[in-house]
Amino acid sequence: MSDPRGTVGTLGRFYCEAPRPLPWRCRSKPLRRWRRKRTKGLIMAELPIHQMDQRHPGLTQATAEHQTEAARVCLDRHHTPPTTFVIQDTKQAVGTVVNWTPTDARTRRAWGNERDTTEYGAYACALAAVELACGLVSVSRADTGTGVDFYMAPPDASVDDLENHIRLEVSGVGRGDAAVVVRRLADKLKQAKKGKSNLPAMAGVVGFPARRIRLAPLEE
Repeated sequence: MSDPRGTVGTLGRFYCEAPRPLPWRCRSKPLRRWRRKRTKGLIMAELPIHQMDQRHPGLTQATAEHQTEAARVCLDRHHTPPTTFVIQDTKQAVGTVVNWTPTDARTRRAWGNERDTTEYGAYACALAAVELACGLVSVSRADTGTGVDFYMAPPDASVDDLENHIRLEVSGVGRGDAAVVVRRLADKLKQAKKGKSNLPAMAGVVGFPARRIRLAPLEE
């Protein structure tokens, strides 16, 4: 069996809109780092949805594999590997290659609930997109009432250092085009705003049919 992670060279270069300055003022350390780390060129690396527990202290091997398996099922519904997605904010879009091992019938039956599959598959893809585009990793699952799903931080930050944490709300779109992804993003930012927390927040929406991952911060 081939390595499901593949290489960017499998598809070659994927060109997107040229990078522009981010449309918000970054006050927190992680968001300022995101602005500095934005890629100068027109290509990004492969979306790192595999072995995420090795990089995200907020994931165990079991939870990481659970989410990645769901993502593979979601991807199988609409695409064949490898394919390209676009990670996009309001001003900039960059391409990323997505590679995975196709699922078998047993796995698809195990993930027979479309809503659950889309939710957990989106977790894997959104966390990977934030890791790739922002240099942030998951440090903890968020509790009910916070308005979000995960706490994110730079890889070298202490998991207990709240100053460097950012709340991340995630949603998946299993049916619908890019316009549906944009509308869902607005809804998720509103949800994050209602959360009982003073920490900065962002939202990420994964559109599996549209091959779009939209990221945006919660404006202060």
